Amino acid sequence: MNRPVRIGPRAAAALVLVSLIGVAAFGWPLLADAGSGLAHAQDAPWLFAALLPLLVAVVVATIADQGLDAKAVAMLGVLAAVGAALRPLGAGTAGLEPMFFLMALSGRVLGPGFGFVLGAVTMFASALLTGGVGPWMPFQMLAMGWFALGAGLLPGARRIRGRSELAMLAAYGFAGSFAYGTIMNLQGWVLLQGMGQGISFHPGDPVGANLARFLAYCAATSLGWDLGRAVLTVVLTLLLGGTLLKALRRATRKAAFEAPVSFDPGAGSGPHHTTKGT
Repeated sequence: MNRPVRIGPRAAAALVLVSLIGVAAFGWPLLADAGSGLAHAQDAPWLFAALLPLLVAVVVATIADQGLDAKAVAMLGVLAAVGAALRPLGAGTAGLEPMFFLMALSGRVLGPGFGFVLGAVTMFASALLTGGVGPWMPFQMLAMGWFALGAGLLPGARRIRGRSELAMLAAYGFAGSFAYGTIMNLQGWVLLQGMGQGISFHPGDPVGANLARFLAYCAATSLGWDLGRAVLTVVLTLLLGGTLLKALRRATRKAAFEAPVSFDPGAGSGPHHTTKGT
């Protein structure tokens, strides 16, 4: 039976580190004083420089912990290319972004570690493809990585199948689409001033007061956009999810995402044959 790639101790440590850096990068403006000179354009290059080696560390640690081979990494590259190609199909049209359902299903099959790397690399590749490189890009990479990671952490990886699994993934895709939009709103909202007393960010104000304004900002500016993304993710998951999950699980078996190769010493007098665990 297929199961997602488990997170070993080294991969878990790398994921915790990159997530802590991400939380700090998104949240530090809320703790800054009025004279701090907020500018994510200045911290984005540092975040990107920290993010890339940590992504490599997650991949290397996962391979070392689970004994995966090069075909597993190649599959990550293929899925990232497909996801990057899907994004321009809907980006800019009422939030309709078909890549989200692919990231959710891929995270479910590949597991949280590879799911995080896939989400981040896909967003990086799509930014290069669409010309969307800017100070927001490393934040998008983190947010998409968390989205795919969350899909890999959903329960019942070995038990839940069929309609129950699709319903769970659709519900996660719906909620995760809003969460992604909300996190990315936080990155841009702290740079916008003069939008009105009720929705503008006020540097130096109490965190609670700023968060209340932030929620009002999200409701006033991006709720409809996030709803379009969430609905499309649900529809695609329910319509295409079963077929895509089967294809992904078949591909993971061929890419040796499961148990490492073992040798059967009693398999004839010639060269020993190899078998793979299931």
